[in-house]
Amino acid sequence: MNIKFQKSGTTLTAKPAGRMDTATSPEISRRMQHEMQGMTEIIIDLENVEYISSGGLRLMLELEQTIQDNGGSLTIIHVSEYIMEVLDLTGFTDMLNIR
Repeated sequence: MNIKFQKSGTTLTAKPAGRMDTATSPEISRRMQHEMQGMTEIIIDLENVEYISSGGLRLMLELEQTIQDNGGSLTIIHVSEYIMEVLDLTGFTDMLNIR
């Protein structure tokens, strides 16, 4: 799993590539928690994510909770048709801000 970060003021954009699953989620979480320090808006760009499992879904919920606890917001962008289907089937489209 490769993940690129871009910061602009208090906005952090994270762009993971590859798979978001139980094998990669702990590393993504660790890196995200570090990069999120002082940020109030998190954007996760899923354009290059080819697969997401329950581990990746759980990670997004954890990130959402962390940023909301700090008064911020999380937005998911560039979601492929396949990933959107997974998010929809699991009810995550009702819980996350997806554009």
